[in-house]
Amino acid sequence: MTTTDVVYDPYDAAISADPFPTFRRLRDEAPIYRNETFDFWALSRHADVEQALVDWETFSSSRSDILEIIQGDFDLPSGVVMFEDPPLHDLHRGLMSRVFTPKRMNALEDQVRAYCRACLDPFVGTGRFDFVKDLGQQMPMRVIGMLLGIPESDQEAVRHRADEQLRTERGKPMTVRQDAIADGSMFAEYVDWRAEHPSDDLMTALLTAEFEDDTGTVRTLTRDEVLTYTQVIAGAGNETTGRLIGWLGKLLGDHPDQRRALVADRALIPNAIEETLRFQPTGLHLARYVARDVELHGTTVPAGSAMLLLVGSANRDERRYEEPDRYDVRRSLGQHLTFGYGFHFCLGASLARLEGRVALDEVLHRFPDWEVDEDNIALAPTSTVRGWESLPVFTG
Repeated sequence: MTTTDVVYDPYDAAISADPFPTFRRLRDEAPIYRNETFDFWALSRHADVEQALVDWETFSSSRSDILEIIQGDFDLPSGVVMFEDPPLHDLHRGLMSRVFTPKRMNALEDQVRAYCRACLDPFVGTGRFDFVKDLGQQMPMRVIGMLLGIPESDQEAVRHRADEQLRTERGKPMTVRQDAIADGSMFAEYVDWRAEHPSDDLMTALLTAEFEDDTGTVRTLTRDEVLTYTQVIAGAGNETTGRLIGWLGKLLGDHPDQRRALVADRALIPNAIEETLRFQPTGLHLARYVARDVELHGTTVPAGSAMLLLVGSANRDERRYEEPDRYDVRRSLGQHLTFGYGFHFCLGASLARLEGRVALDEVLHRFPDWEVDEDNIALAPTSTVRGWESLPVFTG
C-alpha cells in the first residue's frame, strides 16, 4: 500500500459532516485503504467500486452489506436479498421482482402526490417548514404502507423501529442484535389477518406468489419468510428516501441558481434527483465480505476481510465525472452508484425516484424560493445512512 497519513473513520462525526476531502485523498493516496482500528479495508475509486459490486465471488454479500454485521458473524435469515449471493439471491430477488414491480409502484403516484399536498399545504404562508420533520420523515413509511396495505395506525411504530435499529452512538460502531436482523415479528398479526382477507396489495401478492425454491419444490412463501420479506421492504426504503428529501432541501437551498432552473423547467426534476443522489448519496458505503484473496493496487487483501465500497467517494471520482464537486441539475450523468450496481441494484430505486420527484415538484409548486435555517439543522447520528434529522427552511 502507498504510505500515507490519511485516515477514514466511518464513525467520526467531523468526517461524516464533510467526507469528500477525505475521499479525494483516499482516491489519490490510498486507493486500497486499510483501517486497523476498525478492522476493514476500503475501495474509493469509481472503477474499483463498480467492479467489486459485480464480482460477488470475491466480494460477497452472504455475510451482509453492513460492516458491523459482517464483523459480528451473525446467522442471517433467509430471504434478505441484500445479504445473499447467487444462486439463492437470484431466486429470492426473482420473487421480489414479480411483486415489487415499477408498474405497481408508479401506480401509487396520485396517492403519493395527494399525501405531499396534505403535508405541505398547512405551511403555505407561514414562512417556514422542515423538509425532514414535516415531509421526509413521514412520507416513505406512508408510501410503503400504501404498497403493503399496512394500517396507518401501525406505520409510526414501524418507522420508529427501523430508525432505532440504524442509530449509532457518535464515534462508535452500530450495536447489532441477532434477533433484530430482518425481524418481521411486528407484522405477524397483520400478515395473519391479510392471509384471511386477501386484497389487491403487495402483501397479498407475497402471500400467494408461487415459485420454485432451491430444492426444486414449487410452493408459496412460509409465514416466517413472508415476515422477513415484509421487514426488508418496510425497512429498506424508509431511512434512505427520507434522507434524499432532506438533501434536496439542503442542496437546492445552497444552490439557488439550480433551484431557479427547476422552477423554470420542471422537466429537469428527474435529472435533479439523480444528481442529488450522486452528489450526496444517502449511504456513503456498502460493505462486503472478502471471500478469497484478492490483489488490489499491488496489495493483497486476505480472504475473511471486511471491505467497504465507498460509494460516496466513487460518485465524486474525477476519473469518472467532470467537475465532480459541482452540483449541476443539468449534468449528463450516466450511472451513479448510490443504488448499487449489477445484480444487487436496489429493488426500490424506482419507488425512491418517484417519491423524490413528486415531493420536489410539490415543494417547488408552493415554495419556489427558500433559505436553509443553518442554525437549526442537524445531521442524523448513524453510520449506515447519511442525512438530515432536521432541515428547517425559511420560505419568505
